[in-house]
Amino acid sequence: MANPLTRVPDGTPPLDRWQRRLLPVADLFMGLMWSRPGGLSLRSTWVTPATIWLGIAAIGLVGLPSVGGIVYGLATRQGLLAGGGLIAVALAAGAGIVALYGIRQRVLAGTRRV
Repeated sequence: MANPLTRVPDGTPPLDRWQRRLLPVADLFMGLMWSRPGGLSLRSTWVTPATIWLGIAAIGLVGLPSVGGIVYGLATRQGLLAGGGLIAVALAAGAGIVALYGIRQRVLAGTRRV
């Protein structure tokens, strides 16, 4: 039995205009994370369910607390804390865009199971 977290549908993933807008950011994030797929772009590669769930988790576990860190850092004039929070927000935003891209792939393909 195949691992459900790495199983992807057969064929080439569908692409619509929303995904074309998300694609440059998703590809940049995957490149910065050294996680490029075989074709070097998500245009022709499925996002795995594990990647989708990791992106969603990054929003909740990294993105939301880092907003609090930014606010606290600015309020107490601690630039290092605010800067670290900005980096964490950027990381969570990139992961969230990859997750959104993968979810959109499944919605368009009719396989809503993630």
